[in-house]
Amino acid sequence: MSKSTLIEVGDEAVGIVVPDGNRVRFVAVKYPVWALDDQVFASAEAARRAARDLLLARKGGSAKPRSDAFAA
Repeated sequence: MSKSTLIEVGDEAVGIVVPDGNRVRFVAVKYPVWALDDQVFASAEAARRAARDLLLARKGGSAKPRSDAFAA
């Protein structure tokens, strides 16, 4: 990946990911996912799943943020 990629949950843009070596760094653009800002993920899809899980957890859903989505 050489460009930034928009991260959407449902129809709402919540952030972008930018290349960071062979991983991607999340840049939050919505307050509900601010906890993910500057986190490094293995892929754009892993970042999208983490954002979705965080939003569901904040809305009282059954999903919880996945610690395994974060790249070491």
